[in-house]
Amino acid sequence: MTVSAHAYPWDVLGDPAFVGRVWEAGLDAVTLAVSYHSTRAATPQHPHRRLVDARYTALYRPVRPSAWAGRRLAPLAPDWLTEPDPAGEAIAALTAAGIPVNAWVVLAHNSRLGLLAPELTVLNCYGERYPYALCPSHPEVREHCVTLAVEALRGLPAGALRGVSLESAGPLGASHFGCHEKTDGAYSPTALRALSVCCCSGCRQSWGDVGDVTGRLRAAVERDEWLPEPLAAALLAARQLSTDLLRREVLAAVRQLLPGVPVTLHAHPDPWATGPSPGLTPAAPAEVDALLVPCWPTTPASADLVRSAAEFGRPVDAYVTVLPPADPAELPAHVRRLRAAGAERLSLYHLGLLPARQQPLLAELAEVFRDHPAVQRS
Repeated sequence: MTVSAHAYPWDVLGDPAFVGRVWEAGLDAVTLAVSYHSTRAATPQHPHRRLVDARYTALYRPVRPSAWAGRRLAPLAPDWLTEPDPAGEAIAALTAAGIPVNAWVVLAHNSRLGLLAPELTVLNCYGERYPYALCPSHPEVREHCVTLAVEALRGLPAGALRGVSLESAGPLGASHFGCHEKTDGAYSPTALRALSVCCCSGCRQSWGDVGDVTGRLRAAVERDEWLPEPLAAALLAARQLSTDLLRREVLAAVRQLLPGVPVTLHAHPDPWATGPSPGLTPAAPAEVDALLVPCWPTTPASADLVRSAAEFGRPVDAYVTVLPPADPAELPAHVRRLRAAGAERLSLYHLGLLPARQQPLLAELAEVFRDHPAVQRS
């Protein structure tokens, strides 16, 4: 049973007090981003800055020209940081203080590369591209993700990592949760599911002869009625095929580089889910060491997700935000429910984004999680 919290390299670098806050929170590890999508992040407890504008998806390790030669899908280093190896230096600082680190690798979520190569992105049934969503049906996308994972992890000190956490190891869908998102509440869950089915050339090749898919999907959006089961099953099987290929290729490369290091998969029990935590395929649980499940809503539905994920027989890591819109007063009861539902680990979001006045909440939640027993399963 472990309690960890997420952080960015810039949270650690230049802040000698960061290590102390980790210990004060009673954490067992820090999950540190080594590749990450674009974001604008607050740094309320950093001594020298208050905001970081990470304008594009970046690799926070050295970008070696030899590793990316001849590839159009290649990462950039973050020009908003001056360190040549931001994540490596942050990991070194944490491990020197005796703090274990999980490397947090974001794979297929990349707006910069999606705009550079739009034909490799998710295409919805109306012919609209999602530039933030590289589609894993394309071999070029999978090759990029494999190389990205290897380059994110290579050269780290032996024994520096407690684990690797893979985010967006599969398709992203209609919801982006960024870029001043103005789609909340506009579409029903059925419509969002239909708008998240990729209709790109790579996915179409996997469908087989299933008729007018885009027309059926548009009807699902406009009538709020889901697809007939045979068609839905064929589309889901095609999506899961490419998701399995991406995950397996990345896992093979990571395990060759770091044999014995556990790998946690950001995942969702709903097989149709898309996004940072894509839906689990039938094969996925057996191939990873743990499942990180999104539990940001403080409603009983999050406990239901944990319960469903636990049925796959892998340790479940409950991913909980302590930031708004979460109500701090509701979080202890929320964490108790997740623990009782079968969560064996707790991941808190987010060490760097949290203001000082809420810092004690991390320690409270860690204590609540450790003290509350999990449901015993036969």
